[in-house]
Amino acid sequence: MRIQAIHSTRFKLIVNFLVVCFLVGGTSLFIGGHLLYNAVVREAESQVKLALSATRDVYNTQIRYVNVALNITSLGSGFRTAFFEHDIADLRTRLERLKQHAGLDFVGVVTATGQPLCRTGPNAVPGTTEPALSVDNTIARYVTSHKEAVAGTVVLPRSFLHIENPDLAERIQFYSTGTEGRDMACLAIAAAIPVFENTSSGEIAGALYGGIVLNQSTDLVDMARKTFFLDEIQKKIDAPTVTLFFDDVRVATNMTDEKGLRAIGTRAPETVRQDVLTMGKQITTRLPLAGKWHMAAYQPIEDILGRRVGMMGIAVPESTYTGVQKKIFFFFLLATCIGACVAIGMGYLLAYQIMRPIHRLIKASQEVSEGSLAPDIGAISRDPEIAILQKTFQHMIEKMKQRRMESQDKIFQSEKQASVGRLAAGVAHEINNPLTGVLTYTHMLLRRNDLADDVRSDLTVIVESTERVRKIVKGLLDFSRQTRLDPEATEINRLIEATVKLIENQALIKGVAIHFHPGESLPALVIDRSQMQSVLLNMIINALDASEPSDTIEIATAMARSAGAPGRNGVEITVADTGCGIPPENLDKLFDPFFSTKEVGKGTGLGLSVSFGIVKEHNGNIRVQSEVGVGSTFFIWLPVETTGQEK
Repeated sequence: MRIQAIHSTRFKLIVNFLVVCFLVGGTSLFIGGHLLYNAVVREAESQVKLALSATRDVYNTQIRYVNVALNITSLGSGFRTAFFEHDIADLRTRLERLKQHAGLDFVGVVTATGQPLCRTGPNAVPGTTEPALSVDNTIARYVTSHKEAVAGTVVLPRSFLHIENPDLAERIQFYSTGTEGRDMACLAIAAAIPVFENTSSGEIAGALYGGIVLNQSTDLVDMARKTFFLDEIQKKIDAPTVTLFFDDVRVATNMTDEKGLRAIGTRAPETVRQDVLTMGKQITTRLPLAGKWHMAAYQPIEDILGRRVGMMGIAVPESTYTGVQKKIFFFFLLATCIGACVAIGMGYLLAYQIMRPIHRLIKASQEVSEGSLAPDIGAISRDPEIAILQKTFQHMIEKMKQRRMESQDKIFQSEKQASVGRLAAGVAHEINNPLTGVLTYTHMLLRRNDLADDVRSDLTVIVESTERVRKIVKGLLDFSRQTRLDPEATEINRLIEATVKLIENQALIKGVAIHFHPGESLPALVIDRSQMQSVLLNMIINALDASEPSDTIEIATAMARSAGAPGRNGVEITVADTGCGIPPENLDKLFDPFFSTKEVGKGTGLGLSVSFGIVKEHNGNIRVQSEVGVGSTFFIWLPVETTGQEK
């Protein structure tokens, strides 16, 4: 009877623990699943909104690019001479060259009265019976009537495209039902620049126009997708899609139909058309597209006259987000099952009256749940099972400590990456536009024949330096988005010499001497030359900022083994200064984003963080030694056998 009672108690305890475990686990699964679904939906909506904003930026950038290309051409002395002398052969050559270099579909020139003068394509020289400008050429007519440049979205009739180039007219054909009438016009981004008699009279002599037909175009939508989404982490069947609509009809998209072809000519849902085109709203919604549910965002496209003529859309398959949801739900379920197993074990332990060490473990678990990773579990029990449980618990705590540290490091690195990414986007937006102006006007000055040789040389340096700044901005964006490097075999000594030349005038003005001691017989490194030059330049500038007149900066290269991975051969670059040095409390913060010891307005605190990321992308490392009042030395180690991102 005693044995039966013991077994009965054991059975009841196990059953009670199992009931509680499944009840709590089921409730947690239900509530957690609901909360998880809402969180996934919110994240999906946020992502598609950001992607739509990035697509709009790509679209507007393409418009600005067309405008700048035409503007530069219209200001050229050769173009103006050919235009005013009606040298059709020369004009045709220049227009063809502009079309090829700028990637335009059509380019042409009209007179002040709107009469076509010259264009690209098979109908380059207009005939005498050709229709007047007012019939077809919307973009050029706007310039001749308003006497000002214009750039943006336009709707071009098929008759215009047929005159410009019959091949373009074939691109606006659709092959799905319900789109009848759309093949009489197309959606395009275009610009037109007035050509004045002279800069002071204001009398317009004609206009230069050009643009890109969006119908069945793949470049813009594919470029927009690559801008926001990383192709290498997306399955083709679940890839996000970018679409441009003429009215509610898809004219450019990377969405595919059941045959694997781009879904050109298919229509947007009527509800989307009403909200976006009729009401002018930007919407985010959940829709079934191409047989799958998507989270989609849409906004209207307006032409140069302010009319809503189309839409821009982003669609992300729900499978992109629900996969994560399913995995987390599986872990919840697994945790419930593990809890059931623990309940059975607890029943046996209670049945055999060994609750004291169990109570101690329970108390320790509560301490862990409250954040303590040093709970007191008492002395190890002599009972083998309890001893194993206690040791396993200790091992779990050690693992939790290790994983907490790893998680904190990952979160810290992610926050730094996010900070760099946000700053990179701002830098690109704020710097690229003025840089374009600098390049444009510098190139215009270089076309003058009355410049002295020293002035022309200085202007050439300006162009080269400005182009380098643009590459630096692009490199910052690529690094923040974790894109692949563009490695090439590089002699590191030559790269350092070229970098020193860029800064030696600034050092000379400050009275600081820069000495470079190149190592001998160094192997070529496979690195991204532009990004690594940015790292070197940043290190030298920091050393220069920390130096006073009569100080020196010593730069050296030599073969060395990695301090972080013993046994790996590489090249070590040292940049040492005799400046003020770095306080010990700041050494651990040097590579944190936005940490800077400079005065407000003197630095962003981002240079060392970006440099650290670039070197890490090359599988290298950076370390620093410094003493206040003596100086600082930065060590940059790059591997010889493998550089760049790991494959």
